Amino acid sequence: MTPPHITDLPIRALSVDDLHRCADLSEDRGWLREDHKWGLLLAAGNGYGIDAPDGRGLAAACVVTRYGSTSTGPGLAAIGMVLVADRYARQGLGRALMTHICNDVLKGVPLTLHATPYGRPLYEELGFNTTGRAEMLVGAFQEDTSGAHGTARVRRAVAEDLPRILRLDAEVFGADRTHMITRLPAFADQLLVAEDRAGDGMLAGYAAAWPNMHTHVIGPLIARDTDTAMSLVTALARGTDRVLRTDVDIRHEELLAWLKERGLASVSFNAVMTRDIPGLPGDWTRRWAPLTVAAG
Repeated sequence: MTPPHITDLPIRALSVDDLHRCADLSEDRGWLREDHKWGLLLAAGNGYGIDAPDGRGLAAACVVTRYGSTSTGPGLAAIGMVLVADRYARQGLGRALMTHICNDVLKGVPLTLHATPYGRPLYEELGFNTTGRAEMLVGAFQEDTSGAHGTARVRRAVAEDLPRILRLDAEVFGADRTHMITRLPAFADQLLVAEDRAGDGMLAGYAAAWPNMHTHVIGPLIARDTDTAMSLVTALARGTDRVLRTDVDIRHEELLAWLKERGLASVSFNAVMTRDIPGLPGDWTRRWAPLTVAAG
């Protein structure tokens, strides 16, 4: 019997039981294993994968995170962690997986993803347009002792803050992502809020730092203004001795310059791409960094 062509292999749903297979696939392509992040994405989202025909784990995988709801389905879906095992690369497997996800699983749903330069041509063929850019920065944070920046009042979040965090997040993100944000207290090592000095009970912002291998990733970073964003980053940096990483919308030029002055260096740029919507919903002026680029 002739074996099926690799692009005809069945695509199946992944679960948290596939976490180590997903991490193995990341490692196979030279990425970090990122077990902790895979665990969140598989629990809060939906993974899809193709089993390797040689029996060695996964040949390809990706994760979809759905947000909000309409009468016909999610209001927005983010696609991330699109990976093909090195031994099956350049054989059409990634295209087959993405075509199935975009045109079958998520047909009619507005989509977003962060694309590397390598993956961008495929996504453009699938109807995605570049609507923004994010810059990844990594480095050891050096606090500004002059006090010239970052003067907002910041403290650790408590349980009573969660409803306000959810309201602020939905307003800024443009879609409800309760199922993701409510996992932050367990997922992140730090979850902080910035309080409005007007004393009206409103939050000026919130941010988290979560462990990813040897780094702490800052995200999400939601803040009313640059000063509030700086205050949150400074407070998160005080709470860790790890190297920091974050992915900042390039339109936030002042924050990017400040982070570089504080010791973080530019590593790469990703294209923020969307399909069936002209751009991401919500208020970009208060959305500084995503929880993770894989989840939008």
